[in-house]
Amino acid sequence: MKKILFAILLLSVISAWAAPKRQIVDKVEPPYWWVGMADDTLQLMVYGQGVRDANVQLDYPGVTIVSAERPEGMNYLFLYLTVSKDARPGDLKLRFALGKRKQIVTYHLLSRDRSSESYQGFDASDVLYLIMPDRFADGDTTNNNLPDRLKHPVTADRANPNARHGGDIRGMMNHLDYIDSLGVTAVWVNPVFTNDMPGGSYHGYATTDYYSIDPRFGTNKEWNDFVKACQQRGIKVVMDMIFNHVGSAHPWFTDRPTADWFNFPDGYRQTNYRLSTLYDPYVSDYDLKHTVDGWFVKEMPDLNQRNPHLLKYLIQNSIWWIESSKINGIRMDTYPYADMKAMAQWIDAVEREYPNFNIVGECWYNNEGAEAFWQRGTKVNPVDPRLTTVMDFKLAIDGRKYFMEQTDPWNGLNHLYDHLTLDYLFPDPQKILTFLDNHDTDRFLPALPDSLHQWKQAQTFLLTSRGIPQIYYGTELLMNGSKEGSDGYIRLDVPGGFPGDIVDQFTEAGRTPMQNEAYDFLSKLLRWRKGEANEVIARGSLKHFMPQNGVYVYRRKLGDKEIHVLMNGNDAPLDITMERTLETLPYGSRWTDIITGSEVTIEPQMHFAPRQIMILQNF
Repeated sequence: MKKILFAILLLSVISAWAAPKRQIVDKVEPPYWWVGMADDTLQLMVYGQGVRDANVQLDYPGVTIVSAERPEGMNYLFLYLTVSKDARPGDLKLRFALGKRKQIVTYHLLSRDRSSESYQGFDASDVLYLIMPDRFADGDTTNNNLPDRLKHPVTADRANPNARHGGDIRGMMNHLDYIDSLGVTAVWVNPVFTNDMPGGSYHGYATTDYYSIDPRFGTNKEWNDFVKACQQRGIKVVMDMIFNHVGSAHPWFTDRPTADWFNFPDGYRQTNYRLSTLYDPYVSDYDLKHTVDGWFVKEMPDLNQRNPHLLKYLIQNSIWWIESSKINGIRMDTYPYADMKAMAQWIDAVEREYPNFNIVGECWYNNEGAEAFWQRGTKVNPVDPRLTTVMDFKLAIDGRKYFMEQTDPWNGLNHLYDHLTLDYLFPDPQKILTFLDNHDTDRFLPALPDSLHQWKQAQTFLLTSRGIPQIYYGTELLMNGSKEGSDGYIRLDVPGGFPGDIVDQFTEAGRTPMQNEAYDFLSKLLRWRKGEANEVIARGSLKHFMPQNGVYVYRRKLGDKEIHVLMNGNDAPLDITMERTLETLPYGSRWTDIITGSEVTIEPQMHFAPRQIMILQNF
């Protein structure tokens, strides 16, 4: 018996000695960093079971650990490092010790491959093309279902408007010729971060990993390759980010770093969605708190940007994606729902590293004053929100009314005129993102139209007025419909982008005659806008004339170059006198109409066909 017990004991000792020791550190974020950044403080968020109590040592010239912050969460440790200007690229050896366990973690410091000033943002000289990757094109069917790589794998199901359909980065890459031929100068891509959520989260707005591309979309390398391929064609890339909330399957939610990492940490408390509380001078503390701190939906717990460790994490995440993938801009989702002061700090931190960068925030309001409240330099907000570019949701919400109605003294294009008269509220109207629809709104076209007259007027205004235009994918193909019943109906697949499609609308042969008319019209305007007219539209002044007898006229002017846009806002022909526009369109002056290519002479009385558009230029 003693021999048997001795053998068992010996076997146990051997087994314990032979068993691999559990590592202390499972993950470090950011995955790597760079020397020579404007901010010399680097936060490392270290994950690992019980890592909070680990001791850490580092010996690397120019890099020192200034503090090790140990939060309530046992499985997190925040290391704050100083990376001096003298630090050189190389491998840091972080030496962790926890009890008898030891582990060396190699952390890479890289050399920057371009200067901060060379990161060029987007502006009014650009036109953005908004793409929802899951619905654009499926270039790699092997990543449609990944049970070995995801906790919540979901099989692509194109029959379900609310399911994943299989579009991916390779699909966008495969159709860059199409995007380029359309004539846009930038693409805004809906979120591509990992959304490992039950149900699939095809839209991308429930992040579960801020540093990885969702494997159903591709890899980090594929994203970087896509950005590079776009920029080689002169196309900028705007990346969609979400700092207000995460997906409920994010490790932070199931294992919280700190007690205040989330707002309303005790459980789901829905936001009241009343963004007016942000500028309401009489607002109650209760209502304001439930706007900003309430959760967007139950599956998207609300992050507390007032937590300094979280804010630093989010700041570094943006900088990491800019530096690693060379994006040209960020579109920040649900901007007013996050903490205003914290987000202002985030913007300043990003711009400190990249002074020519641009950020647009989603501030969804149905009035001009509320949108202006959020733009940098506003005089009506006691806190400068620091946001460079805001979104013209008023145009998107009421655009159908502007262009679909008949224009009389109070309706149709008069609404558009009145909309622009309120631009005095904005510190910089040229830095308003203008759009007629996007992934969250009804399509501009409620149904396929009988003619394109109103549609063409809307696109003409979008591309010739003030601001930074954004076109929603499929606009050029006359995608239409409303979100009533399902957001999936405004996020349709592009026919031809998916295996098994009968028609291919990425090609002229696969489109209907009306679709080709729309594509050709939009492409012609976009290509013209990229040419000599670009500076006039992007930087020129705007003067407009109140719609009279149904005709709306406005001028863009830069130096001696002028562009005039004239629109008949009615379905009937008009004969009108031109006396009221003499200050910009004198009788006898000759212009080139870029739509028809013909010469137009301004006469005392002129005829306009139903819904006619003229774009006149003198160069």
